Amino acid sequence: MSKPPFGFGPSDPDKRGENDPSEGGQQSGAEAFNQLGQMLSQLGQMLSQAGTSSGPVNYDLAKQIALQTLGSAGNTGESKLGFRGGDDANAAVRDAAHLAELWLDAATVFPAGATSTVAWSPRSWVEKTLPTWQRLCDPVAQQVSGAWMQALPEEAKQAAGPLLQMMGQMGGMAFGSQLGNALAQLASEMLTSTEIGLPLAPAGTSALLPANIEKFAEGLELPNSEILVFLAAREAAHQRLFTHVPWLRQRLLATVEEFAHGISVDTSALESLAGRIDPSNPASIEEAMSSGLLEPQTTEEQKAALRRLETLLALVEGWVDVTVAEAVGDRLPGADALRETLRRRRATGGPAEQTFATLVGLELRPRRMRDASNLWKLVGDRHGLEKRDGLWSHPDLMPTAEDLDEPIDFADRVGEAGSIDDLDPIAELERTEQAERSEREKEEPPSDEGKQS
Repeated sequence: MSKPPFGFGPSDPDKRGENDPSEGGQQSGAEAFNQLGQMLSQLGQMLSQAGTSSGPVNYDLAKQIALQTLGSAGNTGESKLGFRGGDDANAAVRDAAHLAELWLDAATVFPAGATSTVAWSPRSWVEKTLPTWQRLCDPVAQQVSGAWMQALPEEAKQAAGPLLQMMGQMGGMAFGSQLGNALAQLASEMLTSTEIGLPLAPAGTSALLPANIEKFAEGLELPNSEILVFLAAREAAHQRLFTHVPWLRQRLLATVEEFAHGISVDTSALESLAGRIDPSNPASIEEAMSSGLLEPQTTEEQKAALRRLETLLALVEGWVDVTVAEAVGDRLPGADALRETLRRRRATGGPAEQTFATLVGLELRPRRMRDASNLWKLVGDRHGLEKRDGLWSHPDLMPTAEDLDEPIDFADRVGEAGSIDDLDPIAELERTEQAERSEREKEEPPSDEGKQS
């Protein structure tokens, strides 16, 4: 976990001292009264904008902030992509997707998965993907906000009274504000709906963002139309996988949720936190929340979930990488350069990946994508597309992190099985559990028992 989620990290040192009476000059009574009045007015405006959203995150506010940020930045999503713009850009996306689907038919046994292909503006990306973000972010916010609220003594809860409800509402707004800003950043960078490896769009919808693709194409010295077809092929390959592997979508999202549910907060910091909150100063609540005292602690369960997520993401991205490379073949002269560019973009992580780390508290990075690509390439070359893609029929047949270390052994085992039906899911599950136990034992520190003095 590289960054604490939802603003539970250190405060900005550049802003330290602002509106801080301890570091400024003495204020007169009138100035203090006016400042308090302005603060209460701002608080009233914030609460009036809360909308009808309930729960740990105010998604109404998040959407409003994201759309306003994109609008104020002049990011309307209009793109020409080498055409006249408007309807021609939408037609270009559909034509690129149609061509990509034709090429993919020969590179995988999975049929087309998308029922519609659309061109999204960044604003559309925010609106269409927000339901999935809600599923991803709610468990994190619930664990973080609920942990310290539940840990308060009953006497403190009774004494706080309505303040607790206000703090909960303000916490939801603070989370919503951070989510809105983060979604605006993501929306201005995403090339397709599946770029971060998760199915963010509604089921069956394949989406590309022409405005962002046009910015991405700057400096690549390749035709925009060629870049568009390559990205359309990657989006279509993801959609084939998510549509025709029923367990995959649920497994990816559930693993993120499992990671979030494992979050624990050091409630011993509550005593220090309580001393920082001034009920008459709403700003002190936000300052205390962002002080880092309630930064979630990474548990062993979270580490195990993160390892499973990284492996599954690597397998998805590796399969897409190999399948698209085989589909486009020599048809696109710049395909190899684009493939390497996107590999590095995903493997090294960029602003979008860091934003996700801030939102959910984990890095959504397929660190072993190259290893997964090599494994899928090896299995396909040795045993054909049907056997390679057939491994997706059951989660227990999937390669493990250990298999990524020894792809030849995995390919041999697949060949010895004769057919996918001959592979034993129970045996594969036991092998997976044994590999996870061995990995945990390696990470556990040695005990003092049995040491020689």
